[in-house]
Amino acid sequence: MKFSLTRILISLLLGAPLVRATDSTEAPVPLPVMVVTTQHSRDPLIAVADPKAPAQPAPAHDGADVLKSIPGFSVIRKGGTDGDPVLRGMAGSRLGILVEGEGVLGGCSMRMDPPTAYIFPAAYDRITVVKGPQSVRYGPVSPAGTVRFERDFARRDDTGTNGFATLTAGDFGRFDSALDLRGGTSLLQGRFAATYATMDDYEDGSGRTVHSHYERWSTNASAAWTPDDTTFIEITGARSDGEAAYADRMMDGALFDRTNLGIRARRTAISSVVQAVELQAYLNAVDHVMDNYSVRRFTPSMMMPNKSVSNPDRSTFGGRIAMTLAPVAALRLDIGADHQGNRHRVRSSMNQDAMPYEAKSRVADAEFRQTGVFAEAAYASSEQTRLFAGARVDRWTATDQRATVMLGMMGGTAANPTANLKRTATLPAGFGRVEHDIAKGSTLYLGLGHTQRFPDYWELVSAESTASVSGFNTAPEKTTQVDAGWLLRRGALELSASLFASRIDDYILIQNSYAKPMMMMMTRMATVARNIDATTRGGELGLGYKLSDTLRFDASVAHVRGENDTDGRPLAQMPPLECRLGFTYSQPTWSAGLLWRSLAAQDRVALNQGNIVGQDIGTSSGFDVVSLNASWAPTSALRLSAGVDNLIDATYAEHISRAGAMVAGYPQTTHVNEPGRFMWLKADFRF
Repeated sequence: MKFSLTRILISLLLGAPLVRATDSTEAPVPLPVMVVTTQHSRDPLIAVADPKAPAQPAPAHDGADVLKSIPGFSVIRKGGTDGDPVLRGMAGSRLGILVEGEGVLGGCSMRMDPPTAYIFPAAYDRITVVKGPQSVRYGPVSPAGTVRFERDFARRDDTGTNGFATLTAGDFGRFDSALDLRGGTSLLQGRFAATYATMDDYEDGSGRTVHSHYERWSTNASAAWTPDDTTFIEITGARSDGEAAYADRMMDGALFDRTNLGIRARRTAISSVVQAVELQAYLNAVDHVMDNYSVRRFTPSMMMPNKSVSNPDRSTFGGRIAMTLAPVAALRLDIGADHQGNRHRVRSSMNQDAMPYEAKSRVADAEFRQTGVFAEAAYASSEQTRLFAGARVDRWTATDQRATVMLGMMGGTAANPTANLKRTATLPAGFGRVEHDIAKGSTLYLGLGHTQRFPDYWELVSAESTASVSGFNTAPEKTTQVDAGWLLRRGALELSASLFASRIDDYILIQNSYAKPMMMMMTRMATVARNIDATTRGGELGLGYKLSDTLRFDASVAHVRGENDTDGRPLAQMPPLECRLGFTYSQPTWSAGLLWRSLAAQDRVALNQGNIVGQDIGTSSGFDVVSLNASWAPTSALRLSAGVDNLIDATYAEHISRAGAMVAGYPQTTHVNEPGRFMWLKADFRF
C-alpha cells in the first residue's frame, strides 16, 4: 500500500495540538464505529446517507459512487471516477442532482463530466434521496427521483471552532483527504472545506491494468450572518478541478474546473401562519477539457491522426424563492418559484500542434431557460393518517445556436436544419400520496405521480433524429408512476419494502448504429434520439435485524424490469437483480463486518439502445463479491476503519458499465471491469 496506517496516525497527531488550542466549548458528536454497507429508508420513499461515514465498498471520491450503498442505485463505470449514477434503471436528467439546492450541469457532449463529477461528498453533511416523482419543491420533477447534497446550517450558541478531518489510503495509490472547519460567534460564522483525492490505475481481478487514474481537489467557503435565532444569511463560494483517465473512449478528462458563487437567506417564525421564507441565487461555471494526449500516451489512429482536444463550457445560473405556511395546525403548505438558465459553448482542435484550441473563440451551440411555480401540502388528517400532494408548472425555452452539425467522427458536417430554432413548452407535474400507520412503528403508503420532462442538451444537441441530422425537435417525455410500500420498525427489526410501476410516453431512447442514407447509394451509422413508449416496474426490499446486543444482520434486494413497448423489446440499460447481505459484530468501541453482494445475469438486452450515458452491448454474467471491514474508536472523536473490498479478487463488470475501448498500453475488455482485491484504511477525527 502506498500510504500506511502509521502515516495516517502521524498526520492526525500532528493536527491534535491545533485542535486543543481552540476555545470552542461545543462538545464533539461521538463517531459511530460501524462501517456502512447499506442504507435503510426510515421515511416513505426517502433515504438519507452520511457522506462522511466509512463505507464498503469504499466509494470513489465523487458524487456517484457514494450513492451505491442505497438500494436501487447503480453506477455506470467509465474509469476510476466520474461514473454516472443510475436509480431504478434511470440515468442522466431522469435523476435530479442538486448541490445545496443548486443545479450543476456538465459540459461534455459524451457525458465525461456528469453533475456528480463536480461533487466531493466529504464536503457535505447529508445526502437525501427522494425516490420517484413524489415532490415538486426541488425544481423540475425528475421521474426517477432527486438527490440532494446538503450542508447543515444553524446559528451557533457559542464562540469557537469545530471540525472534521479524514484520511483514506488504499491499494493502487489511493489517497483521499478532507478537512471541514466551522467557527465563529452567534452573530457571524464561517465554514471552510477542502478535499483532495488521487488514485493510480487499478487492476481487475485478473491482474489486467485499467486506464483509470485520477486526481481531484475542491475548496468550499461560506460566511453567514445570524443576528437572531430566526435569521440566517449566507454567502458561499467553491472552486474545484481535476483530471481523469477513461477506459471507455478515445479521450480523457484534462480539466474539470468549476467555479461557484451563491447566496441564500432564511427567516423563520415570522407569524403564526408564515413559518419560513427562503431565498436563494447561484452561479455555476464549468470549464472542461478533454484530449487524447495529456493524460494518456498519444497514439495516432485513423479517427484521430493528430493531437485532438475539445473544450466545452457551461454557465448555469438560477434562483429560488419559497414560503412555508401553516394555515391550521394540521396543514403545512410550501409554495414558491424557481428559475434556471444555462448556456453551452465549445471550441475544439483536431490538430492541437498546428491550431491550438486556446487561440480559438468559444462558440455557443445551445441555450436553455426554465421557470417554474409550485405548491406542496402535507396534511395530518388524523394521528395515524397523513396526506401529501403537490403540483407545479414549468415553462421551458431552448434555442439551437448551431449553424452546422457534425455527422459522427468521420462524417464531416452538414447545415443545421434547426439553426436558430427556439422551442417553448409548458410542462405540468404533480403527485399525491397517503401514509397510514396501521400500528405503532408500522406504516403503509401509496403514491401516484406524473411528470413531463423537457429533453436535455444531450438528447437535443448530441444526437440526431431518425428523419433529420438534428434531434432538436425531440418531444418531451411523460412519466406516470405508482409507488407503494411498507415501513416497519419494531424492536430489533427494521423492514422497508417499496414497489413501483411506471408508464412512460415518448420515452427518449438513444440508439447507436442507426443506418442513414448517404450519397452514391451508401449508408452511414448515426446516433439518434427516438421517442418510444415504455414501461418499467420493480422495487427495493431492505431488512435489518439485531440478532443480539452485538450482532446485526442487514439485507437488501433491488430489481427493475423495463419494456420498450414500441419496438417490442426489453428497455435497454436496465441493471440486473441485486442482493446484499451484511453481518456486523459491534462492541462499544469497535466493530467488524462482512458484506456479500450478488448480482444476477442480465440477458434482457437491446443492442445499441440506451440513454445519453451508454447503450447495451450484450448480455452479462452474474457475479458475487465478498468484502470485510473493521472499525475502532479509541475515543469519541477518533475513528479508525479498514476493509478489504472484493476479498476473493473476482473479475467482473457491472452490466450497465461502458464498453472497454482500445487504449494504447492497456488490454481491451468487453466492459470496463471493476477493481480487483482492494485494501483500504480510513481515519476520521472530529473536534
